[in-house]
Amino acid sequence: MARILALDFGLTRTGIAVTDPLQLIASGLTTVATSDLMSFLEEYTVQEEVERIVVGEPRRMDNQPSEVEGAIGKFLSDLARRIPGIPVSRQDERFTSKMAARSMIEGGMKKKKRREKATLDEISATLILQSFLSSKNP
Repeated sequence: MARILALDFGLTRTGIAVTDPLQLIASGLTTVATSDLMSFLEEYTVQEEVERIVVGEPRRMDNQPSEVEGAIGKFLSDLARRIPGIPVSRQDERFTSKMAARSMIEGGMKKKKRREKATLDEISATLILQSFLSSKNP
């Protein structure tokens, strides 16, 4: 089997998580500057077999798309053009940042490390991927 990659897309930086080849475990991979995201994905998908890319779908409490959705739409169009062989799924990402912050506290992470937004984005991507895996295998 191939890996599944998940993205917590942001205007400045994007958190990335990945499954193991058996698609059992979601793990944080890294956080990259969004301006470097496409080249990172092109390079990664050449080195690793990726079955699917899951992109977080940010929504407001009233279920309306958030402001970043326009940028995500442009990114998805570019992704489909530059890496056409990998299907993309969307996954609701409401509350992932809050859950990520809580998990860092509960995990005993030091306050200095918790302030690093890159860590929060990577954990959020992991939560998005875990949600996707759970919905795929109820």
